[in-house]
Amino acid sequence: MNQGLMNSLTEAERLLVAESERDVLKGLDEDELLELHQRVRRVRTKYVKNYRRASSASVASAGGRGMSYPRNQRDRDKAELFESVLAKVSREVAVAARRASMELRSERLDAARSAKATAPATRAADPAKPAAGTRARAKKTTGGLKKDASTQAMGARRQAKRDSR
Repeated sequence: MNQGLMNSLTEAERLLVAESERDVLKGLDEDELLELHQRVRRVRTKYVKNYRRASSASVASAGGRGMSYPRNQRDRDKAELFESVLAKVSREVAVAARRASMELRSERLDAARSAKATAPATRAADPAKPAAGTRARAKKTTGGLKKDASTQAMGARRQAKRDSR
């Protein structure tokens, strides 16, 4: 990392960069990682915004975008630094989320297996009644809600006409 860039960081920004070191990140849980991710993203956005505003303002006075490019190097470097820090933290958030997801999934599977093993043996379900866990079958549709409603209404009118005889 560029020493000049590190010297231009404020103390809070240096601490934020230090918090993104691999050893420190490994000790954080998912919520702490998300909070760190949010703080790094805020700082990165700040420097990207500063860079864009300053460079767009200097285009007219410099005579073009190419001429104004070197004028705002510090904000551009800081934005790039915090972009790389954000990428590191994002990877760790993804790893922690995947780990938490797998733990939750294994807990749910273990609970389901233990519930299945301890459930008493029951008689076969009455074939006339659908099982409690099954859903009602989806109706066949023609692809349009208005058309389906019209067809249903036409059937209701036809039945009402027969019933009135």
